Amino acid sequence: MNQRQIFLRHVAQTSDLPMMGVDINISHAQGITLTDQNGTGYIDLISGISVSSLGHCHPAVVKAVKEQAEKYMHLMVYGEFNQQPQVKYAETLCAFLPEPLHSVFFTTGGSEAVEGAMKLAKRATGRNEIISFKNAYHGSTQGALSLMGDEFFKNSFRPLLPGTKTLDFNNEAQLQEITTATAAVFVEPVQGEAGVRPGNKEYIEALRKKCNETGALLVFDEIQTGFGRTGTLFAFEQYQVVPDILLIAKGMGGGMPIGAFVASRELMSCLSHNPVLGHINTFGGNAVCVAAAQATLETITHNKLWLNATEIENTIRTKVKHPAITELRITGGLGAIDFGNEEKNMQVIKRCLQNGLISDWFLFCPTAMRIAPPLITETKHLAEISDRLIGLF
Repeated sequence: MNQRQIFLRHVAQTSDLPMMGVDINISHAQGITLTDQNGTGYIDLISGISVSSLGHCHPAVVKAVKEQAEKYMHLMVYGEFNQQPQVKYAETLCAFLPEPLHSVFFTTGGSEAVEGAMKLAKRATGRNEIISFKNAYHGSTQGALSLMGDEFFKNSFRPLLPGTKTLDFNNEAQLQEITTATAAVFVEPVQGEAGVRPGNKEYIEALRKKCNETGALLVFDEIQTGFGRTGTLFAFEQYQVVPDILLIAKGMGGGMPIGAFVASRELMSCLSHNPVLGHINTFGGNAVCVAAAQATLETITHNKLWLNATEIENTIRTKVKHPAITELRITGGLGAIDFGNEEKNMQVIKRCLQNGLISDWFLFCPTAMRIAPPLITETKHLAEISDRLIGLF
């Protein structure tokens, strides 16, 4: 059997046609380029779904991983040891976050951060209703899936968590559904898998006000939008609204698996008693992953890479114009090129793969292709990529 046959036989698949049937066997990756075993280069236009914001194998991240791996990797994870990488990262991150977001619970990824935040909200409020929004994506584990705003992906796994409710995003009238029975409202300030659809500023402000009135906790899922992706370090800064709980992952670790939920020290203390160890995991805050996250955060903030996200948006808006495009939606370095037709979109994505450009579609918007290049992508290169891309429409 060849390598692809072995891949299909032994690695669990999530679709009948991975990578659109295009056989890509990556040997190494550097910067914005992935290279296969034949020496063919592929430009990563989606950053591994908004993960590799610093590109691939960024020197600062590689250095941090190597240095930490030589010291120690996995220790105890329930707070028994004062682990310098965890402490340093939490302190650094919180310096960029407003009060009261100053306590970090480390996880191994986004879905686990969602699960932890759901438990924290229930424990802190004594309530069990959790509200999310149509076309929202919060992960695929049982709890996170219960909040997913699309029945197609949920129906085969029911029954899911009771006490969940789904509202229309950006529909201010429906905010009356948030009551004193609501533990938390989970919202993406920019809905990613819906095809890049930002919340209206007035709507997000009204949502914050309603949560304040009812005592419900406001949870911002910035798993995809965080760490400079939308033009500020975190998207919530653009709304001048502070959530009670912040969810982060994806671009956090420079390619290493890590996530977190962040809240006030008062809120987070609920997980330490009644019962003790109210929320635990085995690998959250792994020292090597945290070291990678530290290097990533320092690189992003030192170079103000959120400004690059704005440059990406400006370049895409200027350069990516074609009669086949029905709508271009882009917020910073997260964009959707919508062709208004699923078949057309899939054809374009496949042609991109065949011509050395890696893109993808959105779970809840199959008519649009994803644009989320590494934030290190230079403007001149992005302009060249845009011209190349248009030729495949």
